[in-house]
Amino acid sequence: MTIQFKPDETFREDFTYSNSDAAVLRFPFPFPEDVYMYSVNIEPHVPGGPTPAFDNPFDVDEHYVAECRERAKVLEQDPSRCKVLPHMMAAQWDTLELIMESFAASYPAHFTLTREGTNWTWENRPLGIRDSFVFGDASTLPLPPFEYITRQAQGDFTLQDQREDNLFVDGGMVTTQADWSMDFNVGMTFHQWHGPVPLAHEKGVFDRALKFLLRLQFGAPVRRLNWTMTVNPRLDTSPENYPQWGPDRTTLTADNIGAKLHLRVELQSLFRLPRSNAILFGIRCYLCSIEDLARVEVWGKRLHRVLRDLHPDIADYKGTTRYRDLAVAYLAAFDDGAALPSGTAPRQATLPPKG
Repeated sequence: MTIQFKPDETFREDFTYSNSDAAVLRFPFPFPEDVYMYSVNIEPHVPGGPTPAFDNPFDVDEHYVAECRERAKVLEQDPSRCKVLPHMMAAQWDTLELIMESFAASYPAHFTLTREGTNWTWENRPLGIRDSFVFGDASTLPLPPFEYITRQAQGDFTLQDQREDNLFVDGGMVTTQADWSMDFNVGMTFHQWHGPVPLAHEKGVFDRALKFLLRLQFGAPVRRLNWTMTVNPRLDTSPENYPQWGPDRTTLTADNIGAKLHLRVELQSLFRLPRSNAILFGIRCYLCSIEDLARVEVWGKRLHRVLRDLHPDIADYKGTTRYRDLAVAYLAAFDDGAALPSGTAPRQATLPPKG
């Protein structure tokens, strides 16, 4: 499969990011029902799903080159966004191997991995990278192995070390997060990391999730979806950069909300790593304007209903309180109240023109 990349897109300042019709239709829409409440909602991470975003272990799409360039900008400004504790070196090599193998198998037109014993050669044609190195010898790579390979992947990644019947966030590459800090969270336990989430703790969601993940097996990855909303197609909505993105929320009007307000979906995948026994937690971020989502009939109607009826505590946690009424009013025009089937597939192969 050959992907047509859009390398000149931007996720800051002039915001030239946009989705092609194909990218809209492959978006991992997160709402299978008309109402939303927290749940574990974990399923096997196997090929296939409601859209092509689920077809491979790590999804690469038209935004790949632009997103990797954006990551490099963030790291240049703030190198602390990538941090791995010293005892996680085996997990670093596990991550490099997993991503390289997956990319080469899923996208052979763009990536090649050649191995002769521990002598490996990696080719990343979209980014113009070709490096030969000795697997297991970090001195033969231009960067530490985890940073080297996650600079070449979309989305964020954290490394969870399993000990004391718990998971600890002991490493990560985090440049596209939804208002949380890797620098602050590193070393935290599973429950500490998820501490700010309302309602879910009382319902035992994280207790059940932790028990499940402690039993996660090598070769049996799992996935789930999470979501929030973002004004403008901005990837870096970190606490560290709140002065840059926080004021965006005040710019929404009834006239511009369709184009400026984006549903931000995380396709979260979890892999047990073979040597370290750590868990690699992939957090792939997708952005789609509500204007584009409304071009998919079932998505526009469902998003209207979910936002309209969202529990106030969840609406506040998701940061939607300031503009939810505007969004609901905009989406109401696309909702005739008809019953919708359960599931998240788009149920159409083409999109009507914008406007």
